[in-house]
Amino acid sequence: MKACIRDTAATLTAVSAAVALAACGADGGTDPGGGTAPRIGLLLPDSTTARWEAQDRPLLEKRIEALCDTCVVEHANARGEVAIQQEQMDSMITKGVDAIVLVAVDAKSLATSVSEARAADIPVIAYDRLAEGPISGYVSFDGVEVGRLQGRALLEAMGDGVREPQIVMMNGDPADPNAVSFKKGALSVLRGKVKIGKEYDTPQWRAETAHMNMSAAIAALGADAIHGVYSANDGLAAGSISSLKANKVDPLPPVTGQDAELAALRRILAGDQYMTVFKPFGPEAAAGGAMAVAAARREGLDRVATGEVTTGNGEKVPAVLLTPVSVTADNIESTVVKEGLHTVQQICTPQLRSACEEAGLT
Repeated sequence: MKACIRDTAATLTAVSAAVALAACGADGGTDPGGGTAPRIGLLLPDSTTARWEAQDRPLLEKRIEALCDTCVVEHANARGEVAIQQEQMDSMITKGVDAIVLVAVDAKSLATSVSEARAADIPVIAYDRLAEGPISGYVSFDGVEVGRLQGRALLEAMGDGVREPQIVMMNGDPADPNAVSFKKGALSVLRGKVKIGKEYDTPQWRAETAHMNMSAAIAALGADAIHGVYSANDGLAAGSISSLKANKVDPLPPVTGQDAELAALRRILAGDQYMTVFKPFGPEAAAGGAMAVAAARREGLDRVATGEVTTGNGEKVPAVLLTPVSVTADNIESTVVKEGLHTVQQICTPQLRSACEEAGLT
């Protein structure tokens, strides 16, 4: 009945309360006690970044089911479009779901939708990205530390052979608060130690945009003057590396990444990419799923949270902030393989057999 009341409140301007209440009875499942099964909306930002559909979604759904076998998860993907995600938020509010797990396409643009969810008594858990508006909880990794790991690795890879190393910075989507944190962390390590020859922001984290921007950087700076590439994630690394190869840059400068995508691990073993940042999706999804179930049941989130975060409006909310891990060819086995993200068989193609043996991946 509580969900139905929220549904009615959200749709009074469009239909009568009687119609809204009647429609509510036909939506969602029922729990063994005879009540309405809790419904949790899961809103993902895009399919450009492989992790959302391949890792986060199934892990979140599995965790939610383990904690609440009567819960119903309603999933949608915004395909990188703010307007689509706003419509999806509106749909979840109209349906009267009991909680929403949101990975915002654009944190600022979704603030109004988050406020509308709060007005409809629907808690919103910001997942991986700190959405603006009155969220109820937050689960992610320490984004500044991600950038620090990338910056340190890039300095290590470039070494002391160049007196004044020059890099290209391929930052993420400026609408993603995480991208801002990654850049902040990286600059805290790199500033004063390298020259930033060219710097680009990459809307929607598109690899093809990174390819285009890297080509422009090569034309402007010259291939021999690029000693390293700070790439905020593995998709941007792929675009940057494809451009470097297309422009016949040899040897390739060290390139950073993030997300431990399968293709990135193969590039690392092949020597095309220097490192990635592994953010164990299992613990993140476990915390996100637990927070979503607690929110849907109207239980306190403090029992799940290990800390708190201050949102853009100054409100402190319960949070789980996890620790990222730097991954190079030397520790693939003890990180991503050990954690079960990818198997040796998946990583080690026949072309990488010797590289895998050298890295201890057998």
